[in-house]
Amino acid sequence: MNMEDICDLAPGYIRGIAPYQPGKPIPELARELGLDPDGIIKLASNENPLGVSPLAMRAARQALADAARYPDGNGFELKQALARHYGVEMPQIVLGNGSNDVLELAARSFLTPGLEAIYSQHAFAVYPLATQAIGATGVEVPARDFGHDLGAMLRAVSTRTRLIFIANPNNPTGTMIPGAELHAFLRELPARVIVVLDEAYNEYLPAELKVDSVGWLREFPNLIITRTFSKIYGLAGLRVGCAFAHAGVADLMNRVRQPFNVNSISLAAAAAGLDDREFVRRGFELNQIGLRRFAQGFAQLGLSYIPSFGNFVSVKVGDANGVFQRLLERGVIVRPVASYGMPDYLRVSTGLEAENERFLDALRQSLSA
Repeated sequence: MNMEDICDLAPGYIRGIAPYQPGKPIPELARELGLDPDGIIKLASNENPLGVSPLAMRAARQALADAARYPDGNGFELKQALARHYGVEMPQIVLGNGSNDVLELAARSFLTPGLEAIYSQHAFAVYPLATQAIGATGVEVPARDFGHDLGAMLRAVSTRTRLIFIANPNNPTGTMIPGAELHAFLRELPARVIVVLDEAYNEYLPAELKVDSVGWLREFPNLIITRTFSKIYGLAGLRVGCAFAHAGVADLMNRVRQPFNVNSISLAAAAAGLDDREFVRRGFELNQIGLRRFAQGFAQLGLSYIPSFGNFVSVKVGDANGVFQRLLERGVIVRPVASYGMPDYLRVSTGLEAENERFLDALRQSLSA
């Protein structure tokens, strides 16, 4: 039996998966174009330009000394910190190797072939990937103004619907659903349909736009909320995420979770970083500056963009692939989003103020090249 025959033994829904494409790493671009890696800026993956929280860094270094030991498979200290921070009980928490992991745990816990998961057009690519990997059917609902059309999503619910994925704010468009609309949607939804509310960018919302979504768990046992330490907490490389859910739902997700899916260094760094309020405040304020500067810069260049509530903006540049390549030649990495049904757009993360200026200058040159 040759290699092609061996691969044919895998289920068709696995063979049909198009792998997730991450942002281009700095070393890869340096190798491809012979550029100095120190002169490259990466604004492609919605990372925190401030780096790592000092409290998290200190905890990670201390944990490294005990790296010969297996991590705490139950993540007691991190769960305790999360329970205190969010006002939930520890049995309601599921930890993951990034929030991608807990999204997949939700899919593995509740989807089977023959069932459906609903998600929006222009929403995070992991939702269809997690659905397809189970052999379930993905139902993509057309977006409204690049955001979730909750009415259309409600109408798309069938007897086979088991999960609905909602990102708020949404990636890659940056759109946000007001809390009152989302709460009304949950009230109208059949109780047998589970909503996975992905709040990876929640910390970037101004205080007046935030709602107590975690408190909704007391009202909706069919709600799962996911958060991440990869964005404002600056731990993208350590891969830590979590979910909050009804204790019974969390128990099911923990049954399919790998025993040591979060390593000891990540557990320690996340628990410490969660309490670094000064670092989070600085990250929020820097992002607000970046969003305002991008809005001003795009207006000066005559470009339309999608107003964003995350730490990134999707801007319409026309020949997105061509502009993307010309930006790469200038040592600036952003993110094409053609795979999200947005072939004319590039997504750019907010960076340090100097990085934002460098991007806008490189964009001006790339548009006129």
